[in-house]
Amino acid sequence: MFGGAGLYRDGLMFALVSDNEVYLKADAETAERFRDAGCRPFVYSRAGKAATMSYWSVPDLDDGEALKGWAEIALAAAARSATAKKR
Repeated sequence: MFGGAGLYRDGLMFALVSDNEVYLKADAETAERFRDAGCRPFVYSRAGKAATMSYWSVPDLDDGEALKGWAEIALAAAARSATAKKR
């Protein structure tokens, strides 16, 4: 699909890895937070055209606790997305 690997927890894909970079799941509730932190959306080539997924690069962080917080935000977005798909 995107040429990378997915990271899962409890059956939910909350992050992906492509070209040695990690991208975290975002949704309408969290995308602005990623944008404000200077993150970039994940874009890949699909049939010769740019395709954007709802995953954003990880912000520059100083410690593991900060990364854990962002991963929890991504996991919550993945859970909301899965719930919306079930409806």
